[in-house]
Amino acid sequence: MKVVSIVGTRPNFMKLAALIEEIKKHKIEHILVHTGQHYDMGMSKLFFDELELSKPDVNLEVGSGTREEQIKSIKEKLEPIIEKEKPDVVVVVGDVNSTLAAAETANKLGIKVAHVESGLRSFDNTMPEESNRVETDKISDFLFTTEKSGNENLLKEGISKDKIFFVGNVMIDTLLNHREKAENSKILEKLDLDKNNYAVLTLHRPSNVDTKEGFENIVSILEKIQEKIKIVFPVHPRTQKNIDMFNLRERIKSMKNLILTEPLGYFDFMHLMANSKLVLTDSGGIQEETTVLGVPCITLRNNTERPVTVEQGTNLLVSIDANKIIGESLKVIDNKIKRDGKIPELWDGKAAERIIKILIDYFNTHS
Repeated sequence: MKVVSIVGTRPNFMKLAALIEEIKKHKIEHILVHTGQHYDMGMSKLFFDELELSKPDVNLEVGSGTREEQIKSIKEKLEPIIEKEKPDVVVVVGDVNSTLAAAETANKLGIKVAHVESGLRSFDNTMPEESNRVETDKISDFLFTTEKSGNENLLKEGISKDKIFFVGNVMIDTLLNHREKAENSKILEKLDLDKNNYAVLTLHRPSNVDTKEGFENIVSILEKIQEKIKIVFPVHPRTQKNIDMFNLRERIKSMKNLILTEPLGYFDFMHLMANSKLVLTDSGGIQEETTVLGVPCITLRNNTERPVTVEQGTNLLVSIDANKIIGESLKVIDNKIKRDGKIPELWDGKAAERIIKILIDYFNTHS
C-alpha cells in the first residue's frame, strides 16, 4: 500500500503524528507532504522534532494568502506530485485549506481520499472551516469520525454508511502518547506561574480577531477576568497583526495579569493547559484536549462542531456575550462550577490503529 498524507498547519501535525507512528509498524510506503500553509518554519520544525515526525518528503511552501489563493496554489503544486507518486490513498486531516485542496486534487486524479476527523459540523456557514469540512466529506472515500454526531451528520447529508467509520480521535492518541514527556516542561517556572492558579487563552477565529468589534469584545472580557487571575496568551501571528491594526496594543499592555507569549511548542502548551484553572479558546482541538485533561474550557464562540465535549466533557459553550463569558469564568475561578467530564467513547489512544487497519484491509481485498 502506498499512502500520501498531507499536513498544512500545526493542528495537522498533532493529528498525523499518531497515524505516522502506526504506519511505521506496517509495510506501507509513505510520503509526507507539507503544504506550508503555516509557514513559520521555526515553529514547524519544533513541532516536527517534539512529535518525532520525520522531515516532510515534500514542502510546497505555499505561504500566506486568502483562502482561495492558498487552495489554488496547493492544488497547482500538489497535482504533479500525486501524478508522479500514484498512491493508493491520500490522507487528509481536519478542516484547513490544505485539507480541502489536497482532497480535491486527489479526487480529480481518481485517487481515493481518506478524511480523518470527518463529519464534524458547527452549522455556521460563515466559518471557512465549515465549508472545508463539508466539501471534503462530499468527495472522500473513507470518512473517519471522532464522535457519534459526525456519523449522524454524514448520514443526513446522504453519504453512504459503507464509507463512514467511527474510529475515535487521533489528536487524543497524540496527547496520550506524549503526555509523560510534556510533564517535564519548565514553562510554569519560565512564566512564574503556580499550578491551578492561572488561565490560558488562545484566539485565532476570524469572528473574534478579524473585526475591530469582535476583538474589542474579547479585550473587554479579558480586562475583567485578569483582575481575578493571571491569563497566559500565546499569540497567533494573525492575531498579533490585528492587535496593531485595531490599535489595541495599549489596552492589552495595560492589563497587569495578561501574559503575552510567542506561539508555544507542543509540550510546553500541553503542560500549560494541563495545569491551568481554566482555558478560554475559540479552537476546536483545544476543546477536545481539555476534555481529556479534565480542565474546564470556555469556548469563545456561539457554536461548536464538537458537541461531545459539551455533552460529556469539560467544555462550556457560553456564546460570545461578554457578560456571560465573564460570569461563567468567574464561577470556575471561584470553584462554583465543577465540570466532572467523561472521556468520550473510543478516545482511548487507539484511533490511528483502527484507521490503518481499515485501510490495509480494504486495499488487501481490492488490490
